[in-house]
Amino acid sequence: MELTLTHFLVLGAILFAIGVFGIFLNRRNLIVLLMSIELMLLAVNMNFVAFSTWMGDAAGQVFVFFILTVAAAEAAIGLAILVLLFRNVSSINVDDLDRLKG
Repeated sequence: MELTLTHFLVLGAILFAIGVFGIFLNRRNLIVLLMSIELMLLAVNMNFVAFSTWMGDAAGQVFVFFILTVAAAEAAIGLAILVLLFRNVSSINVDDLDRLKG
């Protein structure tokens, strides 16, 4: 069985849908929200690579590297904010962010 473009697009759509459901179903834990956003970005990256390979152009694969650098910076900043939130509030629940108003 040969993998076609449709297989990759369906897998990308499933991963993106899991990320969206992760955001809408779990609004409590900040770590799960960050993981869901990363899953959505990776699904988009997979679609870029699939279309790039299908069209025979390397532009999509180069664009993926830029997205990965932005995602790495977003993850680092998000985890730094998460550590500071846990130090100040002793919780990582999104509902506890109301206590940070100053």
